[in-house]
Amino acid sequence: MIVLASGSPRRRELLGALYPLVVRPVEIDETPRPAEDPVVYARRMAEEKGQACPVLDRVVVAADTVVHRGGAIYGKPTDAEDAVRMLLELSDKEHTVTTGTYVRFDGHHQVDATSTRVRFRRLTEVEVRGYVATGEPMDKAGGYGIQGLGGALVKEIEGSHSNVIGLPLAEVIAALVRCGAGAPFEHL
Repeated sequence: MIVLASGSPRRRELLGALYPLVVRPVEIDETPRPAEDPVVYARRMAEEKGQACPVLDRVVVAADTVVHRGGAIYGKPTDAEDAVRMLLELSDKEHTVTTGTYVRFDGHHQVDATSTRVRFRRLTEVEVRGYVATGEPMDKAGGYGIQGLGGALVKEIEGSHSNVIGLPLAEVIAALVRCGAGAPFEHL
């Protein structure tokens, strides 16, 4: 049984399809440090979430996904206008989605980060406002979900698709196998 130290329904769905899972979200301060590099921030958040999980006798997985461009972090929108602003800033541009991951088992842990490049097509304000009105962007870093309606905004990606959803599966599975959790589907 793997403990997922995250309340993300997307992470639960991705990892839960492969391993028996129990979800134990943790609350931490997610404020970036002044001038903190987005990749360093994603790794730090994943590690702090994993370390905050009190379960000691199980494999623990924690993650944090960050959308960034030019050193600026695009977090979850604070409101609809913030989502519109973010999406228009990312229109017709490339940005990076980085997920920091933390895997702990038997006193050992591994912290990693996986980055995927994403390019939006040119977006109009009308379509951005229409997308934001669906409500989908409001709980997602960068204000979009590639696995949902937000996939229509994306022109191309380079790297892990599951990373953009919120959990780089190939990398997390490799870490889980190394720590002795077994291969995916083995315990289902």
